[in-house]
Parts: sequence; C-alpha cells; structure tokens
Amino acid sequence: MKTYATIALGLALGTALAGCGQQGEAPKAEETAAMTDDAGTMAMPAETIHGKSTGTVTAIDIAKGQVTLDHGAIAELEWPPMTMGFAAKPELLKDIKVGDKVAFELDWDGKAGTITKLDKAL
Repeated sequence: MKTYATIALGLALGTALAGCGQQGEAPKAEETAAMTDDAGTMAMPAETIHGKSTGTVTAIDIAKGQVTLDHGAIAELEWPPMTMGFAAKPELLKDIKVGDKVAFELDWDGKAGTITKLDKAL
C-alpha cells in the first residue's frame, strides 16, 4: 500500500514540476484591447482639478513641504472624507500646527495633491 502511495505522490509531484517549466501565452489581441478599454473607463483627469475642504492637521514636515490632513469630503474630486498627505510650500505651513482645524484648497493632477491655500478655521 505504501508503494502505491509513494508512486502516486511521485507522479503528482513530477506533473506539477513539469507544469512549472511551461511558459504562459501572451494575451491575444482582443484580450489586450479589452484591457485597454477597461483602463479607459477609469477616472483619470486630463487636467488639474481644484478642490477645497476643511480638516484637521495630523502631521507636518516643513523641510519636505508636506502636510497630512484628516479632511472632509472634497466634492470637486468626488472624494469621501479621509486622511492623506499633500505637498505644500513651507510658507503655507509656518503658522499651522498639528491639531489645528483648517480650511484648505488644493490642486490635484491625477497623481498628487498640492495645497494652494491653507488657513486656520474659525
């Protein structure tokens, strides 16, 4: 009985290893076109979008020109509330500290956001 189990295991292992040496096929032209069509439906802005919201400062790195905000929804970008980092000129950050409630405006290029206006909220 052990001999049959050993042979079966050896055959299964050999088949599995043989399959590992095979190369996959390149996608067919129609599959590639379908992938491209799907990517074309993603929301990728063709130009910079300007948005504004309010939030709370959770981190600041003046040397890197970076601020992290726990912000409310940004209607212009169709974003829900979230926490994320943005680039900002050091002069916009000089009077801001962690914990401050702020009103801000930003430009989004489809990859990164840059704060263009940042004021303490009243």
